[in-house]
Formats: sequence, structure tokens, C-alpha cells
Amino acid sequence: MDRIMAAITYNRICELGSLSAAARSLGISRPMVSRYLDEMEKWAGARLIHRSTRRLTITPAGEKTLEKTRQLALLSQGIEGDATRITPSGTLRIACAHFTATHLLGPVIPPFLARYPALRIEVDINNHPVSLVGERIDLAIRITNEPEPGAIARVLGTCQSVLCASPAYLARAGVPTTPDDLAQHNCLHYSRFSGQSWSFRDAEKGAMSVAVSGNFSAGISLLLCDMAAAGVGLAMVPAIEAQTGLESGRLVRVLPQLEPQPLGIYGLYQSRDHQHAALNLFLDAIKQHLLQA
Repeated sequence: MDRIMAAITYNRICELGSLSAAARSLGISRPMVSRYLDEMEKWAGARLIHRSTRRLTITPAGEKTLEKTRQLALLSQGIEGDATRITPSGTLRIACAHFTATHLLGPVIPPFLARYPALRIEVDINNHPVSLVGERIDLAIRITNEPEPGAIARVLGTCQSVLCASPAYLARAGVPTTPDDLAQHNCLHYSRFSGQSWSFRDAEKGAMSVAVSGNFSAGISLLLCDMAAAGVGLAMVPAIEAQTGLESGRLVRVLPQLEPQPLGIYGLYQSRDHQHAALNLFLDAIKQHLLQA
């Protein structure tokens, strides 16, 4: 059996997440796709995909094999020409958090799709790290100072945060005047962090970190912002998320003499060797948007 075709078929199965979808895409029968997958597993000497009635899951051995089969497919089909790189097509799959999708991707995607009408973009809203290979993700956008290991991380910009609360909460609980005062307050935080601390930069003392705790957490910054505006407690959220509340007076800045530690905005992808033709163009568009914001 043609091993190059088996590799191409395996790539398509992983890309589409279905043997039937791969068959339709390649114009071959479903049983033939299954035979090619069997051939790939014999070639690799390992189970590459776990099959169930609901979904296919790529095994660790399958992820490693996918890296190699993508390279093999590129070698067999030839590297894309300049026209393909200039006019990308196909589907670009992006993973990011809710805040990133709303405030960062939202303004960038419409003009980008207008410029490249043959391209399709799928956005997976997920506040947790994802497997780029296992979830068939071309690009993950993360706001963090510790990007996930195992991927190439391109710096796109920084995200400024603000510590804020409602006037009603501060009237009831008191106004913090030093970072140590935060231990006496209800601090709303992101649920995906098991241990919680807030970091600041002081012009005189430099960087500092303060342990905080509270009775509410969420994985979405908009909800934390809403809870702070409702008087539940203090929240450290992206400045752009709090802007409307600050301008309306529903929120006020807390400890304005301190600057919350900025977070990096990263574009994460698996490899430079077989990336989507639109990936770098899209990263450039995000970076340009952040420079103009």
C-alpha cells in the first residue's frame, strides 16, 4: 500500500477528526481510509488513534507520528508556492480565552477575512491550555507570563491590568492603602489558578507579590468585572475590560500608586516547518492591532 497516501490520509483524519470526513475530503471510500489508517499504525508500530462512537482521540504516539507525516506530505506534494502563501485558504483553527476572543480577535478577524476571502477561521473558546496537535489547533493565543512549554511562543504585545472595586464595596469594607491591606479584603480571582497571588510593580520597592483570597472565582474576566461592580469584592482584570465601569463610576481604581504586573500576549504554535499559510499573516495582524490600540 502507498505509504505516502497513507500519511496524507492520516493527516486528513487528524485535521477533520473523522474517518468519514477524511474520506469525503480525499474522494475515497470510508473503508479505504480505514485501511490507510491501519497501514499507518503498522508502519508506526503503535496505536495512533483511539476510536469511539463519539470521537477520535490522537494518542501520544499519534501526535509524534503526525509531526513526521506532515513533513512527509509536504515533501511529496512540494512546498507551497508564493501565491499560496500570499493568498491563504483552508481553515485556520485558533484557541483562546473569552477575553482574547472578544477584545483581541474580534477587531482583527473581520478585515482579515475580507482580505483573504478563501480563508475560513474557527475559534475555540477555552480558558485552559490545549494540545495543539491533539485538538487540531493551528494557533493558541494566551495572555500569561508563563506560556505552555512544548510550543513556539511569539510575543505579540502586553496586557495591562487594573485593580478595582465598586464604591459601595469600598464604603463598606474600607479602602486598601497598602498591598498588605489586601489580606483583609474579599479578592475575586481566576478559577484556573489553584494558589492565588497578585503581583505589582512599585517605583521605589520594585516587584512585589501578595497572597489573596476570596469567596468567588471565575474563568472569565468579564464576570469578575461584573461581580466587582456589583460590590462583591476587589478584582484584578484587564484594563480594557474594566474601562466602561471605570468611566461610568461603577468601578474605581484601588491602590492607584501601584502598577499591576503586565502580562505577555503570546501566539503559540507547534512548528515552523508545517504551519498554516495564514498563521504568520494573522499573527502580524494581531501585533499591528495591539500597536495601534
